[in-house]
Amino acid sequence: MTSIPPSTPHDPLYDPGHDGDLDDPSTGERVAKALARAGVASRREVERLIEAGRVAINGKVLTTPAVKVGPGDFLTVDGKLVAEREPTRLFRYHKPTGLMTTHNDPKERPTVFQALPRELPRLISVGRLDLNSEGLLLLTNDGELSRKLEAPSNGWVRRYRVRAFGNTDQARLDRLKDGVTIEGVRYGSIEAKLDKAQDKVGGKNIWITISLTEGKNREIRRVLEHLDLKVNRLIRLSYGPFALATLMPGQVEEVGPRVIRELLGELIAPEDMPVGDKPQFLGVADPLHAPGTAKGGELQRRAIKSAPLPKVLEPGERTLEKPVYKAGWAKPKKKVVIAGVKPIKRAPKSIETKMIGPKPEPKTWSAGKPAAGKTFGAKAAGSARADAKPFGPRAAGPARAGDKPFAKSPAFAKSPGKPGAKPAAGKAADGKPTRSAPPAFETKAAGPRPYKGPKKPR
Repeated sequence: MTSIPPSTPHDPLYDPGHDGDLDDPSTGERVAKALARAGVASRREVERLIEAGRVAINGKVLTTPAVKVGPGDFLTVDGKLVAEREPTRLFRYHKPTGLMTTHNDPKERPTVFQALPRELPRLISVGRLDLNSEGLLLLTNDGELSRKLEAPSNGWVRRYRVRAFGNTDQARLDRLKDGVTIEGVRYGSIEAKLDKAQDKVGGKNIWITISLTEGKNREIRRVLEHLDLKVNRLIRLSYGPFALATLMPGQVEEVGPRVIRELLGELIAPEDMPVGDKPQFLGVADPLHAPGTAKGGELQRRAIKSAPLPKVLEPGERTLEKPVYKAGWAKPKKKVVIAGVKPIKRAPKSIETKMIGPKPEPKTWSAGKPAAGKTFGAKAAGSARADAKPFGPRAAGPARAGDKPFAKSPAFAKSPGKPGAKPAAGKAADGKPTRSAPPAFETKAAGPRPYKGPKKPR
């Protein structure tokens, strides 16, 4: 908005015949245009609001829309201050069939703008699509940009995919390049390409790709009806550099500010140029219900929301964790979480808790002392049986039959040279090699074995 020269006093309730031309941008902006650009309502609706006395500038109620708003004026509607105009925004929307491209429908049919997310500002469409047409529809909050994009002078090509019932050939479609006049209405050059035909009882359906630079009301349907073709499906694939791409019916996605500056920089005023790189509306919004159904309309609005932040609990406050489990899984017990208190970790269960039947008695060990009722090593006194044989060397007595006389090994015989001299290791007294006798075993005192703890795993 251009500032008003300080030499010219600004009065919002001026007389146009004495305060300049309303079309001169240097003297301010029309109130209807300012309110429409701020997203309050359309220009026609603003005029109705002014007639009802609901619009005021600097506290003065307006009675006529022939008023301009300056940069320092306070504009209010129903006593509420109108926010400043926001930068230009653009959205790609996949319009499904069954929605009207209008804000208010006299027959109260569902509209495109009722199916949009609530987070979006007041938008207007760039061109229109019929009730039974579908495909790409550009939406913007800038009325000036919408009118510039709709004008055929910009040369933007609009591509459509059309299915029609009837029979034709490529030669008849090529005649549309020169334009055609139907019922006194002149239609410009149309490029049509026959893609394929599907045989059907009583005729066949054909698919045609159509490109044109102007979009008059029901232009494609009327032109194809002139060729004896009845359109039963019409999809808009692209509008200038913007394509439908992978958007599903009912989905909407915002175009980034950087893309707007690169493609539409010459069509947007400098004060309305968006800044930054990321769009304000992130993600792709899907409709809740099918368009045109009983649950459509206001109930259909939805936008992708980010994951909620975890709640910070106060000390002593409890909350129940909501478990997340797959379908068919057993539902786990809900755990109670207390802020500031660590959860108690229970000891893992041993293998005995999973055994069926009587559990074995635990073994107790004591270092240096045998367990009760058990002895290790020598038997306790008085515990020997009556028929037990004595332990130790055999008692002297008559030899039994078959016993061999005990003879000492020659290795332990005394040498005849020196009394008490031992022979050399590995040799007998007569010089023959012999096996060395093992050393004598030392007997230790019998007693309990000390406990050294459990065995370590290898």
